[in-house]
Amino acid sequence: MQYPGDDRILELLDESGLILSPAIISANLDITRQHISNRLAELADHGLVQRTSTGRGHYRITDKGREYLAGELDEDEI
Repeated sequence: MQYPGDDRILELLDESGLILSPAIISANLDITRQHISNRLAELADHGLVQRTSTGRGHYRITDKGREYLAGELDEDEI
């Protein structure tokens, strides 16, 4: 499930405490917006991030995402 940059995406969402768009994440991590969008969709499928109800493609990290970053979940548990 993990691809290069996934941890960085999760860390940015966690450390900022903000709801962010793929474009904002892309600008901060120097990864293409398209790649960020693809990875956010995959991370959402696994419950690590959640798309907000704004309907504008904004994401936040979930408790499960924080548990993963803290090393409380193995990749096979995702």
